[in-house]
Amino acid sequence: MTHRLSRDIGPDVSEQDPKMMKARRQVSAIKGFYIHFFTFALVMLGLGAINFAVGRPWWALWVLLGWGTGVLAHALTVFGRTSKWIADWEERKVRDFSSGS
Repeated sequence: MTHRLSRDIGPDVSEQDPKMMKARRQVSAIKGFYIHFFTFALVMLGLGAINFAVGRPWWALWVLLGWGTGVLAHALTVFGRTSKWIADWEERKVRDFSSGS
């Protein structure tokens, strides 16, 4: 942990604090979604422009449909409620990795 980071979270918060670890995972998941979404938007704008310049057929719609479904699924995973089974599995894996197994 960097000096700045430890100063920001305060001296009484341990790096191994479960709430802090969960918050960091959630922030990381949200950041990952935003990167995915903005990449999707930029690429689709580019492909849409190319497809518009070339004309029909509108092949960029297939990319929009396929990749858009993936972005939607990513959003539901990050911002929606995950099932109890997935949440339990995730917690088990975090414990496994943190115990060094």
